[in-house]
Amino acid sequence: MRKTIHFTNALWDEDGMKLHANMPVQLSGVQAAEQMIVDSDEKAFVYLAEEKDEFIYLYIHETVWEDLEKALKEEARLFVSGEDVTLELTGWKEELGYLIGNIEGNSNYGEEMVKKVESVFLHHQ
Repeated sequence: MRKTIHFTNALWDEDGMKLHANMPVQLSGVQAAEQMIVDSDEKAFVYLAEEKDEFIYLYIHETVWEDLEKALKEEARLFVSGEDVTLELTGWKEELGYLIGNIEGNSNYGEEMVKKVESVFLHHQ
């Protein structure tokens, strides 16, 4: 079974933006994989992390996209917070930028996903 963690809240501090899950999570032993994918059904960007030899899917839901867009513009660092440790999501800016460029006007991602991504990430310019 795929291990997924859903991040729905964002808090800012002097280090950057920290994403918080909708339930307590343990992140000890988890490492950033520097890859992102899209889950159009869930309306989420998914950062891939690794634990031992398996991927963990870190879902970044649209409830934090406004903050994510701000972090992208400000070139802020991005973290996910667990009860035990905080993990930096390295390489996220390049990955997210690539995905946004790919999603723009691309109906393969589903009309609703395209519309939401464009409204948050492409029309604030």
